[in-house]
Amino acid sequence: MSLRHDAWRACPGHRFRRIKLLPTDVTVRLATLADVSEIADMSRALIETGLGWTWTRERVGRNIASPNTVTVVACDLERVVGFAIMYFGDDHAHLSLLAVRRSYQHTGIGRHLVRWLEESALVAGIATIRLELRAGNRAARRFYERLGFAEVGRIPDYYAGVETAVRMARDIRRAQSGPLPDVRSLLR
Repeated sequence: MSLRHDAWRACPGHRFRRIKLLPTDVTVRLATLADVSEIADMSRALIETGLGWTWTRERVGRNIASPNTVTVVACDLERVVGFAIMYFGDDHAHLSLLAVRRSYQHTGIGRHLVRWLEESALVAGIATIRLELRAGNRAARRFYERLGFAEVGRIPDYYAGVETAVRMARDIRRAQSGPLPDVRSLLR
């Protein structure tokens, strides 16, 4: 299926689902420890630019191994072209990281990774997904807003003491059945 034209969904109970992204095949699957280096390097280059490197190989490896965290990767053959890491708590999930290589952006891979994790959260009985992003990252903010996330606050100096974070949230249960609620009420 074409990611550009089809809004397709993977069942969280499946390990992976093959999709067609012309001119190459992209596979979405759970990450393994063999993916640690590519994920950490992508975080450093695409997310943590100018902030230092906190999502090191060791930290990514701990998250992949954690029973409370789900890490998914999108692969073009054997190369990781996108990934997402989400922590599952008792009542909410936290999208810790999401990145797609620049040459694969605007193809639907990021949207699919988030939707896969949302479906997993619903199966786990979680209602809310939260995340933070750099206040200056307008493209990421527009991306999350298109997915139904709304700003619920700001945290000054969140990133390495130098950059403000925008906190966003989405009630995924209500979003499945109708209009989005005021997500600020979810954080009280």
